[in-house]
Amino acid sequence: MRRVIFNQKGGVGKSSIAANLAALSAAQGYKTLLVDLDVQGNSSHYLGLGELNNHDKSIADLLNQTVGWFSVSTPIKSYPQQTAYDNLFLIPSSQKLEKIEAELERRYKIYKLRDALKELEEDFDRIYIDTPPNLNFYSKAALIAADRLLIPFDCDSFSQQALITLLNNVAELREDHNRQLSVEGIIVNMFNAQAKFPTQIVNDLQDLGLPILQPYLPLSIKMKESHYQQTPLIHLFPQHKLTLAFKQLFEHIDKTQTVTL
Repeated sequence: MRRVIFNQKGGVGKSSIAANLAALSAAQGYKTLLVDLDVQGNSSHYLGLGELNNHDKSIADLLNQTVGWFSVSTPIKSYPQQTAYDNLFLIPSSQKLEKIEAELERRYKIYKLRDALKELEEDFDRIYIDTPPNLNFYSKAALIAADRLLIPFDCDSFSQQALITLLNNVAELREDHNRQLSVEGIIVNMFNAQAKFPTQIVNDLQDLGLPILQPYLPLSIKMKESHYQQTPLIHLFPQHKLTLAFKQLFEHIDKTQTVTL
């Protein structure tokens, strides 16, 4: 199962959701891979395998491999790197992503990630893909490579407008490149249950018939502490309300069927 976590709007908690769902998947005993396609490398840093570790087997290296009669390619299955947590592996980001994007587009490598993940699926039970906060070459490659799409949402009017635009873009990309992609659901993140406006925004989305996932992830300082400690919530605050909400969300998406939009 290949899931992509994507929203064209930044600041919605995309990397936090990707890393914590992957960590929960691993904690449940699934051999899990997280692929960090965002040049900022937030997921990689969160899991302790950021750019400062000087990895030479980043996602940029994988995508930029050349194939030819005289080239020597690194085996795809050597790229996933073990994190500090059992069953949890990462293909880290790299600042090289920014430098090679135009070249990858010119060489039409948009399907390279899909082909690599199909090969890696032989070794992994679950694959999660973190993406940049815009519809660029890398996020398109991720949407082409995935089976299911999870959309983080942060309850403001700008985010609502961006969500409608995103769904239209996904529908077009699915029509042209990946008819197997389904919208698994919208994850309401940083939800303040004490305020009326977030509830109103979510109700508006439900009125549109959009698949809003339960439970909503509450706003909590524990997420920032988790980032600072470079430790996913399930390992740092296993009984906190935010962690429990993540666990319920993971159980829900791991057991239910997708809703195709």
